[in-house]
Amino acid sequence: MKINDSIKNTAGLSVDKPGAGKLGSANSKNAQASQVDAKSAESVTLSPLSAQLKSLEEKVSASSVFDTEKVEAIKSAIANGQFKVDSEKVADGLISSVKDLLSTQK
Repeated sequence: MKINDSIKNTAGLSVDKPGAGKLGSANSKNAQASQVDAKSAESVTLSPLSAQLKSLEEKVSASSVFDTEKVEAIKSAIANGQFKVDSEKVADGLISSVKDLLSTQK
């Protein structure tokens, strides 16, 4: 079996050589820079809601994802053999998850 560039040739794709198109990229950078200069005179005003959203985002990022004290309490209860699993809660949770999955598939 011969392996060749037939896929590239039939799709009309070409392989760029390293260093090719350097002039084109330099020209495009100049064009982008002139567009940025033209846009720098424009201004943007954010609403108070935006500031409120930013504040909430900072609070969420500063808070921890889980309660470390609760996790440590559960770990020690498991290690001491005192952790009780409520089988009814587990079963209800599984049934609820299955119902949600089935309703989203329809």
